[in-house]
Amino acid sequence: MVLPLSCVLQVKSEGPKLVPFFKATCVYFVLWLPSSSPSWVSALIKCLPIFCLWLFLLAHGLGFLLTHPSATRIFVGLVFSAIGDAFLIWQDQGYFLPLPLLPPGLLMFAVTHMLYASAFGMRPLALRTGLVMAVLSGLCYALLYPCLSGAFTYLVGVYVALIGFMGWRAIAGLQLAGADWRWTELAAGSGALFFIISDMTIALNKFCFPVPYSRAVIMSTYYAAQMLIALSAVESREPVEDYRLSKAN
Repeated sequence: MVLPLSCVLQVKSEGPKLVPFFKATCVYFVLWLPSSSPSWVSALIKCLPIFCLWLFLLAHGLGFLLTHPSATRIFVGLVFSAIGDAFLIWQDQGYFLPLPLLPPGLLMFAVTHMLYASAFGMRPLALRTGLVMAVLSGLCYALLYPCLSGAFTYLVGVYVALIGFMGWRAIAGLQLAGADWRWTELAAGSGALFFIISDMTIALNKFCFPVPYSRAVIMSTYYAAQMLIALSAVESREPVEDYRLSKAN
C-alpha cells in the first residue's frame, strides 16, 4: 500500500504536536513508579500522556472541536480516560470498596468506549465486520468467564460488549485501498485493537493468571491506542453540517 503524498504531508505535520505526548510517555516508563504505592504524583505521571493528547486536539483550535462532533466526542473520551486512570490507581489498592458493584474506573472507561464508538459513527454499517468482532468478543468473554465471580461476571460481560462494539465501529470504515482510503481510519482501527489488547491483558492478569510483564504490555498498548484514536480525530469523519443533515434524514 503506497501512501498518497497529501497523506504523508498531513501525518508529518501532526508529528510536532505529538512531541509532548511522547515525552510524557517516556517520563512514565523511565520513572516507573511502583503501583503498590498510589499517590497524587503517580496519578499525575500516569495521566500526563493523556493530558498531552488533550493539548494535541486543542492545538487544532477550539473551533475545530466545536464544528466537528466526532472530534469533540474523542476529546471528551480522553477526559473520561484520564479520570478512569486516576481512579484505577487507588481502586487497585481497595480504596473504593464501598462501591464494589460499580468500580468507578471501569465505569469511566465504559463511558469512554461509548463516546469513541459514537465518534466513529454508524456509517458504513459493515455487518460482516460486526459479526467478526462479536465472535471475537464472545471468545474473549468465554476465556474470562471461568475466572469471574460475583458482580464481575456481568460487569466484565457488559464491558467486553462495549469495547467490542467500539472496535467494530472503528474498523468498519477502514478501506485499505482505493479512493476512499484515509489514514485516520487506519489510526482509528489500529487504536481500537491496541485498546482491546490492553484491556484483555488487564482482565487476564486480574482475574485469571499473572501475565509476564503485564504492566509494560498494558501501558504501552494503552498509550498507543489513545494516541492513534486521538490522531483519527484530525480528519474528522463528520463535519457539523453533515452531522445535522444526517440527523435530519
